[in-house]
Amino acid sequence: MPQAPSVRAFFDEPTNTITYIVSDPATKRAAIVDPVLDYDPASGVAESHSIDAILAEAAREGLTIDWVLETHAHADHLTAAQIVKAATGAKIGIGEHIDKVQKIFKPVFGAEDVKADGGCFDHLFQDGERFKIGELEGETIYTPGHTPADVAYKIGDAVFVGDTLFMPDYGTARADFPGGDAHALYRSIRRILSLPPQTRLFMCHDYKPPGREFYAWETTVAEQRAKNVQIKDGVSEEDFVSGRHKRDHELAAPRLLLPSIQVNIRAGKFPPPRGDGARFLSIPVKFKGAAAQAG
Repeated sequence: MPQAPSVRAFFDEPTNTITYIVSDPATKRAAIVDPVLDYDPASGVAESHSIDAILAEAAREGLTIDWVLETHAHADHLTAAQIVKAATGAKIGIGEHIDKVQKIFKPVFGAEDVKADGGCFDHLFQDGERFKIGELEGETIYTPGHTPADVAYKIGDAVFVGDTLFMPDYGTARADFPGGDAHALYRSIRRILSLPPQTRLFMCHDYKPPGREFYAWETTVAEQRAKNVQIKDGVSEEDFVSGRHKRDHELAAPRLLLPSIQVNIRAGKFPPPRGDGARFLSIPVKFKGAAAQAG
């Protein structure tokens, strides 16, 4: 039987994101998965109270943080990876195909400081790569579809699925971002669901669908295969892709899409400061209709 890590979940309601502390009970070594930076787009203020609370909890438990594990370059929140690294010395890891995402978005934001080779990160995980958290064995699972660079992390009997699956009553992640692919997403999810039925699955987001009064983020392979409203057993790839395309067409862009992407492709760093030390995020503008003449 795979070892069972200790998992602590921290739900960030403004972004519907779950950050995890994953630790080895025997050695007290740990990783933080998908940490959130508090960012208010109306004021442009970035703060660290959420990740500060998580780091304080890790300290109370006597944990040593060895890794920040990013499942992908998120489009709905800014990562606090750099704060964790500065506080603990942890290495920031992400899937090796992050360069594909960097190449897509570098010209969008005029991000000339980004080399688009993944070099902003401390470690680029390959599919199937094994790593250690204390005595726990971790394994990276390449899960493209939501983006071309997503990965999940299997640590002991737990899998941190990132933006592939949501809770069974909500379905799956969208696949309409640049580089996204609903066919690839289906195959990635089926790969996760081929793991043993009792495998614990931890979501990156929860949106509390109608009929459920509480947020939730832990399920199992067996429960997903039996109950997921979009991809349970018996749903064909063609039916999934058709339904996913229809649903994606109805979805609005995430509220923090533009600030998130340009920070997250830099492993949590903001664009370089200008001469007076001030930092700025880029907001590309698309003109439609009469605005095209006005612009």
